[in-house]
Amino acid sequence: MKLPLRYAVGLLAAPLPILALAVVPAQADAPASTSIALRADTVPAVAQSARVGTLAARTSISVTVSLAQRDPAGLQSFLKQVADPTSAQYKHYLTVKQFAQRFGATAETAASVRGYLASHGLKVGQVTANGLTLTASGSATQIEKAFGTTIGTFRDRAGKSFYANTAAPQLPAAIASAVTDVSGLSNYAVSHQDAVRGSASAKASVQGYTPTQVRGGYNLNSAISAGYTGAGETVALEEFSAFTQSDVTTYDKKFSLTPSTPTVVKSDGGTTDKSGEDEVELDIEVVQALAPGATIDVYEAPNSDAGEAAVYAQLVSSDVPVISTSWGQDEAAETASNRTALNTDFQEAAAQGQSIYAASGDDGSDDAGNGGTSVDFPAADPYVTGAGGTTLKITSANAWSSEKAWSGSGGGVSSYFDTPSFQTSVNTGTYRSVPDVSADADPNTGWAIYTEGAWAEYGGTSAAAPNWAAFTAIYDSEAKALSKPVLGFANASIYALAESSKYSSAFHDVTSGSNGAYSAGTGYDKVTGWGSYNGANFLSDELG
Repeated sequence: MKLPLRYAVGLLAAPLPILALAVVPAQADAPASTSIALRADTVPAVAQSARVGTLAARTSISVTVSLAQRDPAGLQSFLKQVADPTSAQYKHYLTVKQFAQRFGATAETAASVRGYLASHGLKVGQVTANGLTLTASGSATQIEKAFGTTIGTFRDRAGKSFYANTAAPQLPAAIASAVTDVSGLSNYAVSHQDAVRGSASAKASVQGYTPTQVRGGYNLNSAISAGYTGAGETVALEEFSAFTQSDVTTYDKKFSLTPSTPTVVKSDGGTTDKSGEDEVELDIEVVQALAPGATIDVYEAPNSDAGEAAVYAQLVSSDVPVISTSWGQDEAAETASNRTALNTDFQEAAAQGQSIYAASGDDGSDDAGNGGTSVDFPAADPYVTGAGGTTLKITSANAWSSEKAWSGSGGGVSSYFDTPSFQTSVNTGTYRSVPDVSADADPNTGWAIYTEGAWAEYGGTSAAAPNWAAFTAIYDSEAKALSKPVLGFANASIYALAESSKYSSAFHDVTSGSNGAYSAGTGYDKVTGWGSYNGANFLSDELG
């Protein structure tokens, strides 16, 4: 069941090409006599909603403008080398500065785009450190004139009101090829959370798995006892909601955890919306439970396409080593230009050695909820590691007992992303399969979480993504202690290990259960990917 802002179910408890451009006739309000429209840059919700008016002229709007990569072919070549164990470039990742110098937009290109926007009276921000994103703001009238479009007001089928551009934005031919996406022309909520509360009601006592149980279940005790707690590592949580720190503090006190207090980083102005605070608190508490030494940065952004573009641009420009997101939506709900812009960010993350995990969704094989098969974005992006869901059973001695596929685990085949090279041995189809890995997500075998002033049992694939992120922080802390490379672009390492003779040692293969259209089976499958990690064995198999 999908709610307008998130997936939360109240049960209580190969790279894209650069965006195609097409010459279109100039309109009366177009920015130049010869203009070019960015295709597919209107949110799909517009076609399914009723227009009720035109946005007030003085409404303040902030947009995020994504710039095209320089030398995309060169970047693809580098990404292959950095993920190839036989290459001299293997895991020799770039810094943000190096990426910007090789693949970001040139200073001249960025200056041209900034100059054009400023000429329309917009307040223009500086280009991000990676050289690929900038923001601009102004009145609705100024924005409409700058981008040659009209912004209307709409009401969707659920009765939700929003504004959006009625046609693709246009830019002068001289700069159009430098821009891949303009987000912010709509304020329609773009992402839903993947947290599922399992208990019938919030309670005063703990219910669900505790940190001790999950550490034992995923074989993390020896690493944590050895001091590999994620200390010195940072896990960034990408969120579209604010949270309540006192809830997190209560959780920590209950389980005698002493992590550092999470730091809030605001993207595109941040957000004061707390409708998804249970999601954020789930993410934080899962990471603190498994990697108590890790620093947690909570990147908060408005739930809009501009907020989404801004937060990922900031994450890659900040070069945060491990990123987890539990927010997503059906691939088709993203505009083509936004998918292109975000895919550019994810490529940069892979080049810089950043590990990104995303929940694969909680609607099984039908992410769109239309009776067909579809998958969740950004988990579907090949440079993101999609985390599916399982039902985890733990023994009375806090050891792994069994796992089967959780019926809500998002998974299937992408409609937009080609099969990546790392997946060709298990996917002979044209398009990428999702997820890549999995972890406990069944709300009936969920986590004990303190949120909104009470205890509840939570599952959803949004419990699986931060679980893998926390494990990666542990991995990276041990790797650095051993003077070995960090996990980095996770898919390359995960698939290489899973396809080796060490698969049954490093992973729990999930072979039963289904998510609707697909069934779990031996090895890789479209419900649980390669399965969950066996912590100590995975670390030993990879790091020795």
